[in-house]
Amino acid sequence: MSDSRVADFRIRRATLDDAARLAAFAERSFDETFASFNDPDDFQLHLRRSFGEQQQSAEIANPDNVTLLVLDADELVAFAQLRPSPACVTVDNVIELHRIYVDKPAQGTGLAGRLMQAVRNVASEFGARHIWLGVWEHNPRAIAFYAKQGFVDVGSHPFMLGNDQQVDRVLLAPIDSGVTA
Repeated sequence: MSDSRVADFRIRRATLDDAARLAAFAERSFDETFASFNDPDDFQLHLRRSFGEQQQSAEIANPDNVTLLVLDADELVAFAQLRPSPACVTVDNVIELHRIYVDKPAQGTGLAGRLMQAVRNVASEFGARHIWLGVWEHNPRAIAFYAKQGFVDVGSHPFMLGNDQQVDRVLLAPIDSGVTA
């Protein structure tokens, strides 16, 4: 997949009809990225709680959430999910980037930067001025990408993977940083 193909991808909002394939893609992407680093039982528990079709349907149906899909023709190659921030995030006008995954063949093509710009556009529609996210402290590739996108580390919070409490770095960026690469 070449960088020139990125312009051919279509980004759109998910509908309930997308829930099954989104669930399968999300589970596969998470598995490929993190399974080898985690206890199999905790990992499977997390997958069941987080990525099933019913969970994705509920997230898509929630009017406070937005799920963006990236399609290559009709093939799902990436997605991002935004949702309101919990009360503990005290920055004004902030929204959470809950999930963002890009299929391995599309990584390194510039597609993630394009998707992040779409995320910023949606965040702006919700009146947000900042985006925050949690990223596993042992995921240097993602942390480097977010730094290129203007995110800064502002702390940490626990993340439960099954019954295993892990640490996510909390990153914050203004939506108008103008970074797209």
